[in-house]
Amino acid sequence: MASPYFYFAHLAAMPEEFVLNENSSRHIVQVLRMQSGEELRLTDGRGLSVLAKISEANKKKCIVQIIEKRKQEQTKHSVLIALSLLKNASRFEWFLEKSTELGVSEIIPLKAARTEKQQFRMDRMKTILESALIQSQQVWMPILHEPQNFNSWVENVQADQKFIAHCEDGKKSKLSEIIETNSSSKLILIGPEGDFTDEEIKYAISHQFVAVELGENRLRSETAAVAAAAVFKLF
Repeated sequence: MASPYFYFAHLAAMPEEFVLNENSSRHIVQVLRMQSGEELRLTDGRGLSVLAKISEANKKKCIVQIIEKRKQEQTKHSVLIALSLLKNASRFEWFLEKSTELGVSEIIPLKAARTEKQQFRMDRMKTILESALIQSQQVWMPILHEPQNFNSWVENVQADQKFIAHCEDGKKSKLSEIIETNSSSKLILIGPEGDFTDEEIKYAISHQFVAVELGENRLRSETAAVAAAAVFKLF
């Protein structure tokens, strides 16, 4: 049976024996009922994986001792998904969860012309990323940016391949047919419920973004973003 998996942000700076936070300690001792001598795995979400043994099973201050450390290098092919903030916050949160499971490198929340006003709670969003990281047992967590203004961000962002997905008529390529397998970074823009405006689409194209479609079906914004991430990960 695989050892339980936990996230610990400051893992790299910890000594050979250290105390876990209260939430992790409570889950280990009260929920999982783990005892001294049992093993668990920890990651900092930045490539470090640690195998540790419980020295003291305290529900408030569980002490663990490091047995083994491993550092996994990040993939050379970065996947960046820029998705507009959504009217229904739970849909954006679902996207965060699934994109983490798929191994997306960076997530950029966008504020486009048709983005409806919504509070962005970075603390809650990061908690969702942490949970998805643990569930999928990965060691690299996506970088989550603060919400960005569409025009100013599009003007300055750099990537080997840049795409914008939209539902308007016009010349569009199929995303899966134009991805270059040797590109080190791939980025796609996904709009809000009402899609990008014509002006935003033209603005992105004028900054070397390529207009693409993700298939014949009309997808919700968060579904489109996950679909694009899945396509990217195939190349």
